[in-house]
Amino acid sequence: MKKLTKIFSVLVLIGLLISACGPQASAPQAQKVVYLINGALGDNAFYDSGKAGIDAIAKQYGVETRTIECNFDAGKYQPSLQAAVDYADVIFVISYGFEDQLKEIADKYPQKTFVNIDTVVQNSKNTITSVDFIEEESAYLAGMVAGLTTLDTSIKNINPDKIIGAVGGDVDPVVQAFIFAYENGAHAIDPEIKVETKSLGGAWDDSAKGKQAALQLYDMKADVVFQIAAAAGMGVLQAAKERDLYAIGVDTNQNDIEPGHVIASDVKNVGKAIENVFKTIKDGTYKPGQVLEYGLAQGGVDIALDAKVQVLPKSIQDKVLEARQQIIDGKLKIERYKP
Repeated sequence: MKKLTKIFSVLVLIGLLISACGPQASAPQAQKVVYLINGALGDNAFYDSGKAGIDAIAKQYGVETRTIECNFDAGKYQPSLQAAVDYADVIFVISYGFEDQLKEIADKYPQKTFVNIDTVVQNSKNTITSVDFIEEESAYLAGMVAGLTTLDTSIKNINPDKIIGAVGGDVDPVVQAFIFAYENGAHAIDPEIKVETKSLGGAWDDSAKGKQAALQLYDMKADVVFQIAAAAGMGVLQAAKERDLYAIGVDTNQNDIEPGHVIASDVKNVGKAIENVFKTIKDGTYKPGQVLEYGLAQGGVDIALDAKVQVLPKSIQDKVLEARQQIIDGKLKIERYKP
């Protein structure tokens, strides 16, 4: 009996040693990720920036990804949400226009990870994490660029009138935040600068309307027009070239799309935010229900001044970059928009 006990003890010990030397836990299985957007890819801006982030996590982590485009069709929002939860573990969603449906489905599927991009959406079970960009910081700098440019008549075709413009894809809190800070940035340069605005009334994908709106602003003697209009904003950049005047891009660096006419871009790094959040999901530090703010200091927004054809004098660039650093350092506080 003692001999059998000793043999059993040895076998148990061997088993424990093998267990200790072997892997302690299996590696986490690749997750499935959906990028669900209310609009469509191909805007060279907001939506495409997010897709770049999705592509990056697919490459880095080996996850399966799908993109679902609603093309601004309200009839697609509910079925697209259902398709997302049927397929994926993690859903990154841009939910303009279907926030209530998002809350409802997040409550219904609390085991799913929902990350809402660019607005704050909170459901009753507090499972939706929101990425909130501090677009006021970069838009303020865009306003400084426009303000300094319209005052510098040594720049080609700048007229003596202190007028700049902006084209928004719609009248919503995010666009209004951009315009609010853009005006503040321009008025920090000169309070007499007039800011004229046009709204496309939700025609985010209509570049012809974007161009028409920009041409109207140039006819009103605006020298610089800031586009906050996704794919429709491509028309604004085209109008700048047609009139031999200037535009400011949005969401991605668009400075070389119409060389010599896009003098700056207000960058909103959607892709980087997606990469950062997904990293926390993979490393176990993710917490649902948070509001994550991404400003200049976090690399979520920025102002891009580099261009193949540089229009801005070094004095303007230096002044804007100085303000940029002051914002990052906390020395210059930018007022947030309140709807």
